[in-house]
Amino acid sequence: MIRVTCAIIRNEDQEVLVVQRDEKSDHPFKWEFPGGKINDGETEEECIVREIREELSIDIVICGRMEEVDHDYGKKHIVLIPFICDTLDELPLLFEHNAFRWMLPSGLRELDLLDADVIVAEKYLEQTGIHELSGTYNKPPDFDPDADSAFLEVIGSTMRTREIEYIATSASEDPWLFSKLIDYSLSDDGKIGFHASWILTKVADKNPVLFYDKIPLMVDSLDKIINESVLRSYLRIITKVDMAKMGSSYQGILTDHCFSFLKSRVSSVAVKAYSMEIIYRLALIYPELAQELSATINMLRGETSAGIVARGRIILKQLAALKKLR
Repeated sequence: MIRVTCAIIRNEDQEVLVVQRDEKSDHPFKWEFPGGKINDGETEEECIVREIREELSIDIVICGRMEEVDHDYGKKHIVLIPFICDTLDELPLLFEHNAFRWMLPSGLRELDLLDADVIVAEKYLEQTGIHELSGTYNKPPDFDPDADSAFLEVIGSTMRTREIEYIATSASEDPWLFSKLIDYSLSDDGKIGFHASWILTKVADKNPVLFYDKIPLMVDSLDKIINESVLRSYLRIITKVDMAKMGSSYQGILTDHCFSFLKSRVSSVAVKAYSMEIIYRLALIYPELAQELSATINMLRGETSAGIVARGRIILKQLAALKKLR
């Protein structure tokens, strides 16, 4: 019997990631949730984080564990351990699979999934309250925003899109909630930091003006944040604000941080993409940044992911158009 982990990875729109096996695998062209075998001396949690990094080059935060699935394929007998995970990465890199899809959970029944993954998908649909093929969700539970401990408990729990949107809407109108989300986003607890910063990105979508007073704190925190999910969220939020209203000293600090992220070999795809966008917007204020940004983007060619190279081409075209206007 082989013990194997898999991840139901959700993005910000609560779509889930599925990958297709290649033609040389033992189940060619079948779809599955990504994961792999547990190594000796490795915990199940360590396994799934490692497998996702190795297979897809994305970072995940484990939010929950589902019931194990015992399945005999004939040639091999597996115990599949599913984890529910969150990510802000949208562009996985395929090292072992043929294709990937982000899709609504309700569409999982339409895929040609591996037998064990079919069981996992059904259990996930049942657990998350998705009925039949409608894709509708149960009403999110109410929470008490008056107690700090109660709110912290909600932030640390596994949340769905409607809960995220509900809290984001409330935080847009309630300074206490908004301030608590900022505090929680810098928590040492990876799950709490991820969820709080994720909600803050939704607040920024609704009302970016709220963040102007928080920009100094966020910019000063960029090089100290260990949780990369939080770093991605902070950079995304900063892309939403009017950078001309940011103090010149913080514009300079932000520029330095973003160039460092772009040049780093360990920065994720999302961090590089947001950094590139931020520097471009600062170049609209300070044209002298355009040349260094162009040189950095050209340096990245052949050294980074296809997604970043493609995004870099877009920025280079924008910089070229900007130069012509001047």
